[in-house]
Amino acid sequence: MPRTPARLLTRSALPVLSAAALLTATACTAGGTPTAHKPPASARPSAASSPPAPRVLTQAEAQAALVTAADLGEPWAPTQGAATWRDGLLKATTESPACRRLLDALYADDLFGGDTGARAVTGLDDPLDQTQLRYQVLALSTPDVDRTLGWLQSLPRDCGTFTAVTAQGAVQGVTVREADLPRIGDARQGLRVTLSSETADGDTTVLTMDVAAVRVGDDTIAVSLGGLGDVSPDATRAAVERGVHRLAEVRKSGRAQI
Repeated sequence: MPRTPARLLTRSALPVLSAAALLTATACTAGGTPTAHKPPASARPSAASSPPAPRVLTQAEAQAALVTAADLGEPWAPTQGAATWRDGLLKATTESPACRRLLDALYADDLFGGDTGARAVTGLDDPLDQTQLRYQVLALSTPDVDRTLGWLQSLPRDCGTFTAVTAQGAVQGVTVREADLPRIGDARQGLRVTLSSETADGDTTVLTMDVAAVRVGDDTIAVSLGGLGDVSPDATRAAVERGVHRLAEVRKSGRAQI
């Protein structure tokens, strides 16, 4: 039999060897470490998009969200200045730190304290009942607001009844009770605080203060209503209800302008 030249043998074996090498590589890929094949970008699952951060209330929006005398109706009118009982009766102190904090907050008309973002304040007077209302819209962090609401909630238990002394030395009996508020907003707390004392003539003076704080999303409404006569809780509830509605309108208008 004639011999096949070595050169011809080598050339004829090349396709066979190449095919074998391809099969081996394919087998390693399938049975060993798989080769990563990236799908097209359109086929890849997209990461869950996080909700946008809430838009911070601006100073102009806070001002626009304030209630007015027209919202509450007659006899409410823009305030003529701070009531005389604020310095005479609210400027007082007591031994309990928690109760003293309440008195300080009532006198300063600031339940939350500390640094805030936007803050708008207005005052209204009811000349018939001789009462005065202070209304605030604030941009505060939710955790800070909820901590303050928790503190307010604890006061009827921790400061239900205590004694305070005014700057003039008059002794007052103070009571703190929870007050009902409309079920609006995301969180809320109301209080009714009464401060009773005797004048030099032996007459009894009673100052009644209604306090309400309502968190609406990332915004907060604070209301205080006080007077030496009849302080109707309906006025506080009306201010809160009108205020939450007004704030929602301002927020909606702001979103539409973005």
